[in-house]
Amino acid sequence: MGTIEYKKSFFKVADFVSWQKDKALILSPKFQRREVWKPGTKSYLIDTIVRGLPIPIIFLRDLPIDLDTLRPKREVVDGQQRLRTVLSFVAPQSLPNYDYQKDYFTVQKNHNKEIAKKTFQELDDEIKRDILDYEFSVHVFPPRMDDREVIDIFHRMNSTHYELNKQEIRNSQYFGEFKTLAYKLALECFWYWKEWKVFTDDDIARMKEVKLTSEFIMMMLDGKLMDSKDKIIEDYYHKYDESMPHKNEIYHKFHKTMEIIDKNFKDFLPFSKFREQTKIYIFFAVIYDLIFGLDSLKESEADNNRQLSEVVIKKIKTANDHLKTKQLSSSNSQVQEVFNSRRQGIKERKIMFNYLIDFVKNTD
Repeated sequence: MGTIEYKKSFFKVADFVSWQKDKALILSPKFQRREVWKPGTKSYLIDTIVRGLPIPIIFLRDLPIDLDTLRPKREVVDGQQRLRTVLSFVAPQSLPNYDYQKDYFTVQKNHNKEIAKKTFQELDDEIKRDILDYEFSVHVFPPRMDDREVIDIFHRMNSTHYELNKQEIRNSQYFGEFKTLAYKLALECFWYWKEWKVFTDDDIARMKEVKLTSEFIMMMLDGKLMDSKDKIIEDYYHKYDESMPHKNEIYHKFHKTMEIIDKNFKDFLPFSKFREQTKIYIFFAVIYDLIFGLDSLKESEADNNRQLSEVVIKKIKTANDHLKTKQLSSSNSQVQEVFNSRRQGIKERKIMFNYLIDFVKNTD
């Protein structure tokens, strides 16, 4: 196959609606995948469009002019589900194979409260125009490109991505309450992660900070330390996809904990072993427990909003120094071993957490 020429262009949602109504758009060519998006995925896409944020490039192929209608036709090479989602929301009547059970959806409240549960016709005119005027970045292949070349390009586009990690897979599969809260908190704490040197740019690009934030939320929900196994995290994403208790309280207490850590330990953490990804979970858990209590969601707010004293702050730093310089007694050899290890199972987390809490509360 020689060099392929293609045009880079921009087309509005209104253009695709018009083409679909005129039967000038082939939405599901034979080489496209047939999977159907979940309502949460569709909701997230419409919210992305309403906010004017970019989405991946749409690939089309111009077809020869229809000699009966004298109209051009376009075939979707890549972007079927994105376009079908938009058309199902904006102009469902334009889809000849529209299936209410599979295609109907509205935007979820956790994605956009302003337009949640509304159909396109129920939206304010300004928001309707924003959606219709939204421009897709589109690459258009010429009519002379044959099916073999299109299939080759399609396969190439879908075979050059790196393998997704478990958190990236969760991010692509879930769009409900738990995922939205974890993503929001992780994003809002971006500068904490960077300044404390917990995550590198590559780590953040691979959503490692979202995974950690998810583990913090799990701990707060259940009021106890949790394991870091992906299967357990997956269960929480599934369980709290549609609804999530204590969401606002978790949001507030998470930020409060992060603010206190930053206020009192921002110069300490970057040079501490607790900034490591296998240890920062325990550090957060200890601070959260000292301020609110691990099971604070089950208690009254008046009983669990404490401040860290200068004495407590100093003790935490001293505990780190003792661990770092191996000044622990032989009876605490297991703690030292855990501190030097990169393992972060529930056993290791409990050993380190209990040691630090005991050191803070019972050491002179």
